[in-house]
Amino acid sequence: MHGEYKVRGGKLVAVDVTAVEGRIATAHVFGDFFLEPDEALEEIDAALVGLPTDSSADDLGGAITARLDGLPEPVQMIGFDAGAVAIAVRRALGHASRWEDLTFEVIPPVVLPPVMHVALDEVLPKEMLAGRRGPHFRIWDWDSSLVVIGSYQSLRNEIDAEGAARHGIGVVRRITGGGAMFMERGNCITYSLVVPTSLVEGLSFEQAYAYLDDWVMGALAEIGVRARYVPLNDIASDQGKIGGAAQRRFAGGVLLHHVTMSYDIDADKMGEVLRIGREKLSDKGTKSANKRVDPMRSQTGLAREQIIDGFLEFFRDRYDTVDSTYTDGELAAARELVETKFGTEEWTARVP
Repeated sequence: MHGEYKVRGGKLVAVDVTAVEGRIATAHVFGDFFLEPDEALEEIDAALVGLPTDSSADDLGGAITARLDGLPEPVQMIGFDAGAVAIAVRRALGHASRWEDLTFEVIPPVVLPPVMHVALDEVLPKEMLAGRRGPHFRIWDWDSSLVVIGSYQSLRNEIDAEGAARHGIGVVRRITGGGAMFMERGNCITYSLVVPTSLVEGLSFEQAYAYLDDWVMGALAEIGVRARYVPLNDIASDQGKIGGAAQRRFAGGVLLHHVTMSYDIDADKMGEVLRIGREKLSDKGTKSANKRVDPMRSQTGLAREQIIDGFLEFFRDRYDTVDSTYTDGELAAARELVETKFGTEEWTARVP
């Protein structure tokens, strides 16, 4: 059995293993990494032999580390680590998946009230858990203004109620953590990615954020934006913060990962609606509120629709995909959730 893992910013780790009666019988680790001393490679292989085939990534990595720590000469693992080997082994044993193992259903932008997209982020992962939908990638589009606050944010601490009322902007709480999303028509780009949690098997929460957005770094580069990931969950460029990500893991093995990136935000208005708007503007590289937050528009010179088309093309070229759209049942379930949850004061103000 063969497994591979490419360390983000590092090297490829591969392993061939055999198993007998629920235990690893042989293991051969290889790749384009660097390792000193040379003999440590055989020690890594030996550390894996005899371990149960259902060992967790932590158990596998711990066994490798313990074995190497017992050697008389310090071991240097360059471009990889024991955790990377563990992930490759888990993939070889069929416990972890790779991007290449998945076929993604791609849902292009469909204009809906933004609260419907918030509800769909609960509906669609549950559809995947039920086996009615596979892994999927979708881009939001909306027809009205809304501030979407994080699941654990304080409503009154985050929102200036007078400013929101003056501009006719509502507030909805989503199911993921993180900060507020200031959403007017055409001012940002938001997408959701729903995958099996096996895709991030063995990764820390911090690593999982960067791993799931590795594709968008390439997509941004294609349109002329030099971006980097800033832990825990921010995407930034030399001109300031571009966007942020949030995640939710569902019992049963499904992970929701979504990202909002600034395209052309009215900084004056955002500063009047969000109580901490000035801090957010500074974080995005805007010194004065009398400017627009437009890192993607100004750096690319492209219309928002062109950037979205570029993202879709890049994703389709990189992964195995099929085109899809929302079903009537999914939209009906989302509308019901708007009525019973996301559109209610009880939910929105659950953290006053």
